Amino acid sequence: MKVVLVSAVALIDPDGRVLLAQRPAGKSMAGLWEFPGGKVEAGETPEAALIRELQEELGIDTWASCLAPLTFASHSYDDFHLLMPLFACRKWDGVPQSREGQALKWVKPAELRDYPMPAADIPLIPILRDWL
Repeated sequence: MKVVLVSAVALIDPDGRVLLAQRPAGKSMAGLWEFPGGKVEAGETPEAALIRELQEELGIDTWASCLAPLTFASHSYDDFHLLMPLFACRKWDGVPQSREGQALKWVKPAELRDYPMPAADIPLIPILRDWL
């Protein structure tokens, strides 16, 4: 089974809310909410992938020193196995804006379960909730 490495981030605002992005129509798992991020390209570190993805998807800039490793997901889907480190980030430049047609929502940690998420993301919720 192919292993896919994806890097994700819990952007945390000054009010302790976490940013979720809704997968747009036309993508796999469309309509589900997820932590921003994306695939780690060949030769890229998970941190570098997040910095690139945050610029591409949300128009914000951050730095590797602002990405704190929090936990990870390891989940088998039908046609691949996902390995996804989750970082926490409280510092970035710019205001997150949708650049790829995805809806964005700032969510209180206690309300994360109210948003349907991909199966790999669900075990991350209690860890993030307890950490915040």
